[in-house]
Amino acid sequence: MSIGDDSGIAVETMRGRNFPAIRQFTIFLENRVGQLLEVVRRFEGTGIRICALSINDAAECAFVRFLVSDADRGRDILERSGLAMIETDLVGVQLPAGPQPLLRVCTALLQAELNIIQAYPLIVRPNGQPAVAIMVDNIETAMLTLEEKGFTIITEGDLEDDADLQP
Repeated sequence: MSIGDDSGIAVETMRGRNFPAIRQFTIFLENRVGQLLEVVRRFEGTGIRICALSINDAAECAFVRFLVSDADRGRDILERSGLAMIETDLVGVQLPAGPQPLLRVCTALLQAELNIIQAYPLIVRPNGQPAVAIMVDNIETAMLTLEEKGFTIITEGDLEDDADLQP
């Protein structure tokens, strides 16, 4: 299966998915000063950027969720570091121009009876536009719904190093 009738590009992934999703990595960190810096430094000099970041903090631990510009290489770096990691597919969606863009995205997902589990903004601006990463209970339906309603889906290719370097 290819995305877009004219694209001619197969997007079958190693995990057997037939669509371009954004991969989120979740790692567990001890809640100590400098732990996040140690993780961020693992990407130093690799050419991989952290494109989005979310931290859920508790008294003794934190879950750090992030997206990187090269998910395959990012996974290798995290696996080599020995950090406990979970990989999850998210929907990336460009926020449309006009008033209340997030309201429009949420309304579209509600109309499809989809639950938003997590959401956070992207630090980078793919295509020069603001975007969010969203975890939903049914990613296939969410992507189809958003595309049918005219939203632009952000893919991993949009997060690559030069994808958002526009004047």
